[in-house]
Amino acid sequence: MDDRSKPIQFSGHASQQLQFRGATEAEIVEAILTAPWHSAENGRMECRKDYDFDSVWNRRHYMTKQVRPIFVEEPNEIVVVTVYVYYF
Repeated sequence: MDDRSKPIQFSGHASQQLQFRGATEAEIVEAILTAPWHSAENGRMECRKDYDFDSVWNRRHYMTKQVRPIFVEEPNEIVVVTVYVYYF
């Protein structure tokens, strides 16, 4: 349906993954609100957004961080199920 006006909630798993993978809730929300949505496995949705990074992650320097939230659009909210983060 792609209704970006719904509130965005984070599952417990997604919230835990944010700190382990180096993303913030604000980055995930911005990605969902601004990046194109695509179908993912199991009836879920995903999107990707690149951010300037120019910093160190796991002892390596990267210029770009890409966040990839996996989420479900429920009737009254968007629920983030998990989050992937890529550095390059």
